[in-house]
Amino acid sequence: MMVDIGGVRLSGRMICATKDEADAVRRHLDAHIARTRAEPGCLLFEITPLGGGRAWSVEELFTDVHAFREHQRRAAESEWGRATAGIERRYRIEGLPPEE
Repeated sequence: MMVDIGGVRLSGRMICATKDEADAVRRHLDAHIARTRAEPGCLLFEITPLGGGRAWSVEELFTDVHAFREHQRRAAESEWGRATAGIERRYRIEGLPPEE
């Protein structure tokens, strides 16, 4: 159980429908993790494989909304983002203000 320390927390799963999607995750994952952990405001970033080889548990914690949104922008524009754009993500995000 994680202690609430504020910030923005994302948790959930990334689920690949095909072997090709899973191969794309494995091919780009190490670089994505390293780049994300080096981002200002990243407190925690873990992507852990689950049984079966086509799903991963995802846990992220950023200091604030700005750091989280900057991560989302950078990741979407990266090689990782392009290679994994169509993969199903089932995420819960806490700590974001309501949309206006």
